[in-house]
Amino acid sequence: MPTVLRSGPYRVYFFSHEPNEPPHVHVDRDDKSAKFWLHPLALARNFGFPLRELRRIRTLIEDHHEKLLEAWYGHLSTKR
Repeated sequence: MPTVLRSGPYRVYFFSHEPNEPPHVHVDRDDKSAKFWLHPLALARNFGFPLRELRRIRTLIEDHHEKLLEAWYGHLSTKR
């Protein structure tokens, strides 16, 4: 589970064993978790985050979108 970004209370990462899914990241804080597709950017799943915080997380992902995509494709290319 490579962590690709830490910002404030958030850990942004992806699982190495999900290469057949579209690019996405998981975001955790405490006991809450969400999954966001990266292209197009959209919420895939939410486990406990309130809507206001999801908006904040989406902005965080938008701000680092290019870096997250590069990490996704860079990591997967080393797994092949």
